[in-house]
Amino acid sequence: MFKRVFQLFKIGRKFASSGALITINKIYKLPISIRILFDFLSIGTKKKNLDNTKTSGQKLCDSLQEMGTTFIKLGQFLATRPDIIGQSLANDLERLQDKLPPFSKTVSENIIKKEIGIKNFEKISNLSNPIAAASIAQVHLATIIEENKERQVAIKILRPNIEKVFNEELDALMLLAYLIESTIKKSKRLKLVEVVHLLKEITNIEMDLRFEAAAANELYENTKNDIGFNVPKIYWNFTSKRMLTLDKVDGVSIREQEKLEKKGIKLKNLAEKLIQHFLKQAVRDGFFHGDMHQGNLFVDNEGNIIPVDFGIMGRLDENNRKYLAEILYGFIQRDYTKVAEVHFQAGLVPKNASKNEFAQALRSVGEPIFGQSIKDISGGNLLSQLFEITEKFNMATQTQLLLLQKTMVVVEGVARKLYPEANIWNISKPILEDWIKKYKSPKSTIDKAINTSQEIIKRVPDLPNFIDKANYALQLIAEGKLNLVNQDHNSIEMEKLKIKSFRNNVTITFLSVVILGLIVF
Repeated sequence: MFKRVFQLFKIGRKFASSGALITINKIYKLPISIRILFDFLSIGTKKKNLDNTKTSGQKLCDSLQEMGTTFIKLGQFLATRPDIIGQSLANDLERLQDKLPPFSKTVSENIIKKEIGIKNFEKISNLSNPIAAASIAQVHLATIIEENKERQVAIKILRPNIEKVFNEELDALMLLAYLIESTIKKSKRLKLVEVVHLLKEITNIEMDLRFEAAAANELYENTKNDIGFNVPKIYWNFTSKRMLTLDKVDGVSIREQEKLEKKGIKLKNLAEKLIQHFLKQAVRDGFFHGDMHQGNLFVDNEGNIIPVDFGIMGRLDENNRKYLAEILYGFIQRDYTKVAEVHFQAGLVPKNASKNEFAQALRSVGEPIFGQSIKDISGGNLLSQLFEITEKFNMATQTQLLLLQKTMVVVEGVARKLYPEANIWNISKPILEDWIKKYKSPKSTIDKAINTSQEIIKRVPDLPNFIDKANYALQLIAEGKLNLVNQDHNSIEMEKLKIKSFRNNVTITFLSVVILGLIVF
């Protein structure tokens, strides 16, 4: 725990010297106690001069960039949580550049040998110098021998000791978050400890490249029959926790429109395909690429879209997919009563709320939007406004839908840069109609009934045992012996208990030193 304090001291000096604290203070007006603490921690550091022509959010991006890996990731994570930091600051943090100097090719070679062994390492040739370097990993190009054939691949390698550095800094930030929540009552609503804890969990998954490989592989399987969308193949013999190997992308960045047009690729068709493939992933498969900005999308000579970087993926259960398809289609049809019914059927709005009032609130979102030119309407922005309305009716925040909404805004933005006249709704309509028809078709209904029946039949032999266990569980609940709090909450509470214990130990030690001093002197 004392290591946390020392790390927090170093972070405090980083915050103060980078100018991040000055910027945060302008946005949120920090209490004087916090400012005094950081002024004390920054004694002896040289404070950076900030560019006053930039907005507070842009200056904060610069500061976080300078502070390194952990803070770049913190900024990127907060950009996905406008419910905590506000939409304006979230928009600024989306521009945060995830770039750091590369480490040497020799270090990469040593990591590869350690991860996959000498035998597989010898099947790798022409390893290039790093072609891209971010806060967590960097990428090399190479040739491998797979099934007696040469394959041109890209190899992603984690930075040395990145897990240790990241976890130590986040542990210190957890302590800082706890201290702020304990001393500033207003900050409790921000749930800072939970935010840091969630960031730690998410990024530790991101730092195991087997998870990213699995995500890419699942997206590949889901879309392999989709014409116009090609996910790079994963090479599992050359993939481990610290390295990921996949097909080299032979294509042009989707942002390079002039090059695409010279290749004879029609930008209008490309814009339409991008939106439709994204909606297929979200509505049909319930598993979508959650970071589809221009830097992660390439186009080959045949006009196929090739995504890269599978670290952020979104997943929707069947209930949310039905909800998404029907509300978007309901808005297209301007049937607000139907959209309201979908919310109530999905249990997303409390039953005691008025359906008519909710439909009226939805109309207040839809009608101003449909008063615009159809080409200017954004499905992502519509969802954003919808979530604001539903909050007033006590609809619980659905984090997976927030990621979907943000991704939809990005995808629409990329599509409109390709073809400004793109009509998002005309492009989306056939995908949504097709899924709704299939979902409500007699075959789908029969399939769902058969699956449900099979599950019930499977469990019939266990029914007496299940009833006995249920009765026992109810008895324990009645006696107060069974804790139903979820595991995530338990792990956060454990972190808080550790910090409280440390605080108490520090207090006792301090008092002991004072008492000893009084006795001796």
